[in-house]
Amino acid sequence: MPAYRYVTLDVFTDRHFGGNQLAVFLDASGIPESYLQPIAREFNFSETTFCYPPADRAHAARVRIFTPGSEVPFAGHPTVGTAVALCAAGRAGGGDGGRLVLEEGVGPVPVIVRLEPGAPAFAQFGVAKLPEIGPASPTRATLAEILSLEPDEVLSGTTGPQAISCGLPFLVVPVRNVKALGRARVRLEKWDATLRTSWAPDLFLFAKDSDSDGTRFRARCFVPGYGVSEDPATGSACACFAGYLAARSSVREGTLRWTVDQGIEMGRPSRIDIEADKHDGLITAIRVGGCAVFVTEGTLEVL
Repeated sequence: MPAYRYVTLDVFTDRHFGGNQLAVFLDASGIPESYLQPIAREFNFSETTFCYPPADRAHAARVRIFTPGSEVPFAGHPTVGTAVALCAAGRAGGGDGGRLVLEEGVGPVPVIVRLEPGAPAFAQFGVAKLPEIGPASPTRATLAEILSLEPDEVLSGTTGPQAISCGLPFLVVPVRNVKALGRARVRLEKWDATLRTSWAPDLFLFAKDSDSDGTRFRARCFVPGYGVSEDPATGSACACFAGYLAARSSVREGTLRWTVDQGIEMGRPSRIDIEADKHDGLITAIRVGGCAVFVTEGTLEVL
């Protein structure tokens, strides 16, 4: 009876039981295709990844990413966690990490991994696709109704909602303050009627952290389209958010940096570091990084 080794990690956190859970199958070559989605549902994490030999020998692995509901071409915390797991297993970059490339559905994703004895692992990836702007978002009133908020709690104007994709689309929605952020609840019947079939059906809400200098934000992410009611740490959405912030910054040259705290309301606090490079006013690169800690390892038997 074939058995396949997996590890689980908490990603975008430096301690157990925070961040976003991830299961990684380090060598999924023999797992039947028909088992991949059921295995992801069995773990019931936001994502489960399956690693295969790369098409390009210079790369670390080909990686397929599954939510409980479907396969996705790209996701942030699976990229960070999978890169850390492969490096720790000696599959890429040596025992102390290094630079590697993961082949994902969106294309080759470069990752830098740092492994230090006695310290949480850290990884940072660069997006394979720079921000793509989607169609106009629904009205403030519609979004407020979907989110169980008052219309004036959804910001508008130049800092209003925007649909963006860096390989996976999200609707980035600014809300008035952290208090409003904490009260947000998705009304599924309203979401189903207005956003389910849209270009960016999943929602990334953010508010400024009032105690920060403007570089720190609180966020929540609702992804009902992938079978995840709320996600505690969403690297792919934070990549879009970096694009959103960079496009609105007056800085025309250099690197911009921000910190996103997510998962607070879920009891799984997460911290995500995001960066954007600009040259002559244009966004030229986006990076997302954070820590990861190993939690469990085991084998799954395929009958």
